[in-house]
Amino acid sequence: MRISRTLPLAVPLAVTAGAAILLLAPLTANAAAASLTAAFAQTSGWGSGYGAEYTITNRGDAAASGWVVEFDLPAGSTVSSSWESTRTSTGQHHRFANASWNGTVAAGASVRFGFNVSGTGTPVNCTVNGAPCAGGPAPSSPAPSPPAPSSPAPSSPAPSSPAPSTSAPPPSGSVVDVSTAAQLQAAMAGARPGQTIRLAPGVYDGSFIGTTPGTAAAPITVTGPRTAILTNPTSAGSGPSCPVPTPGWDPGYGIWLAGAPYWNLTGFTVADAKKGVVLDDSPHVTIDGLYVHHIGDEGVHFRRSSSDGVLRGSTIEYTGTVQPAYGEGVYLGSANSNWACHGNSGGVDRSDRVQVLDNRIGPYVAAEHIDVKEGTVDGVIRGNTFDGRGIAGQNSADSWVDVKGTGYLIQGNTGTFAAPGTFANGYETHNPVAGSGCGNVWRDNVSDLGGVGRYAVNVTSTSKCAGNLNVVYTSNTVRNATGGLTNVTPTAG
Repeated sequence: MRISRTLPLAVPLAVTAGAAILLLAPLTANAAAASLTAAFAQTSGWGSGYGAEYTITNRGDAAASGWVVEFDLPAGSTVSSSWESTRTSTGQHHRFANASWNGTVAAGASVRFGFNVSGTGTPVNCTVNGAPCAGGPAPSSPAPSPPAPSSPAPSSPAPSSPAPSTSAPPPSGSVVDVSTAAQLQAAMAGARPGQTIRLAPGVYDGSFIGTTPGTAAAPITVTGPRTAILTNPTSAGSGPSCPVPTPGWDPGYGIWLAGAPYWNLTGFTVADAKKGVVLDDSPHVTIDGLYVHHIGDEGVHFRRSSSDGVLRGSTIEYTGTVQPAYGEGVYLGSANSNWACHGNSGGVDRSDRVQVLDNRIGPYVAAEHIDVKEGTVDGVIRGNTFDGRGIAGQNSADSWVDVKGTGYLIQGNTGTFAAPGTFANGYETHNPVAGSGCGNVWRDNVSDLGGVGRYAVNVTSTSKCAGNLNVVYTSNTVRNATGGLTNVTPTAG
């Protein structure tokens, strides 16, 4: 903050032939203050509605510690969903307050929040922190994608506009730009190694499936801004008992890779789908910077031996909105009861060596934030932030991470819990098949159990892991636990 100080100022009052008469007057510099403006922009449109965002800019010389944008919509138009803010609506009046993570706006900086409107009316009477929104609410061209996300309101975006027929030849070229659901479907169906499919901002409603393998030297990439939103809220048709892409069947997945190794999925949003991102028999896939929210079941699933994948820098929240017991944030492998379907590696789902790095998972992930299934080995769970609010506790899902796999490193994660929810321990191990849930290592994790959880790390059995014990190092820390750090003897280090 700039420091106020008093300076002498020479002010001429009158001038005579011989001399000027001067008055020395004190000048006190104004105290630094924030000054917010809010600019409206449409980011997508369809016949019955549109997507939009407000950019809040601090034109003052001090940081703003919070913001509230309010506006009215004409009769016949209403906000159907929103993100990166906390929304309350009364009739035609809509109020958007900052989320917990984006309330501070540094001098000269900007933040954004977005929303979808059912109807064609645009905002009027806009204010930011009670003052008029500079620049007015007139629509403009699409703005750049917003920064990291927060919790949207739990309603579905409006569908995208009717798209051209997919009977046309798939697009070619090293970069394929798409702006409709049909174009994205065609691009994914016709993808070839080394190609990048680039999404424009907007809502893409439909079934999006990739079945073409990339290569290590020439992966296939689907990329877009966070305002490119893939939705698929309802399944349709009938498929096989073990899911494989089948003509005429839509499983309700947000995006599905099947037999498609070496793909990169970056930047965009998957929302309002039965399942979020599903990988089947698709090793070496990197998921980077996605926003996955309001998903009926699990958010991201590495399944059917989708090994050597990476999930990093992504945000996953509001999962299990339809089936809380199956609402995991991240699901690695398959339960042994499903190996008949997904056990394609010697009868086991070997989704091995998956790395889950630097993600924000929760709040309102109804089951475990990460469920590591038996049969998987040697993964890494590092640098993630777990927000346990909203864990439902159904089907014994009452921890951030449940490790039934073997040889995992769980390091440098931060977990918290606060009501509402059902919470037993921060991390747990289980041993559903012989040798599973063993040989895992915990280092440098920080756990706050909210005065409810018993142990930061609860090791269910040592006898079932004889010769390959789980190791909890003393570098882990815990607070607000009813039991302590762990129920086994910690190892120095």
